[in-house]
Amino acid sequence: MAAPKPTDPAEDAARHAQKMAKKKAARDKIMATKEGEKGLIIVHTGAGKGKSSSGFGMILRCIAHGMPSAVVQFIKGAWDTGERRLIEGHFGDLCQFHAMGEGFTWETQDKTRDIAAARKGWEKAKELIRDERNRMVLLDEINIALRYDYLPVDEVVGFLKAEKPAMTHVVLTGRNAKEELIEIADLVTEMTLVKHPFRSGIKGQKGVEF
Repeated sequence: MAAPKPTDPAEDAARHAQKMAKKKAARDKIMATKEGEKGLIIVHTGAGKGKSSSGFGMILRCIAHGMPSAVVQFIKGAWDTGERRLIEGHFGDLCQFHAMGEGFTWETQDKTRDIAAARKGWEKAKELIRDERNRMVLLDEINIALRYDYLPVDEVVGFLKAEKPAMTHVVLTGRNAKEELIEIADLVTEMTLVKHPFRSGIKGQKGVEF
């Protein structure tokens, strides 16, 4: 069997440039049809890791652009997280941070207390969303509160549809997002669990989990 003919580097580069030029032209054509901006309802859900991390990444983008923003944590409020340290310690002038939760439901073991904490967090969230100065509001782990019916999903959906300012982004994180929330969202991402060190006996670690 004859050995394959060696490729000419110049020809290979020319073919690559031509291929990329076609891709760029197609992309430019698509982008030309996109115009305008709007405040988005964004949902990060799924069993995989990265839902809160992605939400905080968006908050840091807003901070980097000098855009006022806010965070309400519904479950992890009792945790000493790196995100909270960073935002409160360095960016408090641009991002309000409200840790309203007291831990996961199996930690508090008190449904009445959990419902009260979720309600308090939701009232603060509504206040922050109504304030049009906030370009983005992150409702971290609110999907957990909705999953356990600490908050009525119809109330949350109704508020977002009726009262969210037109240019305000609202990000809602947590696994098992309700279908009603997914229905009204503009952007939904589901994190898929492939592997997780917790299943191999590795505990949550600073800088990775919190």
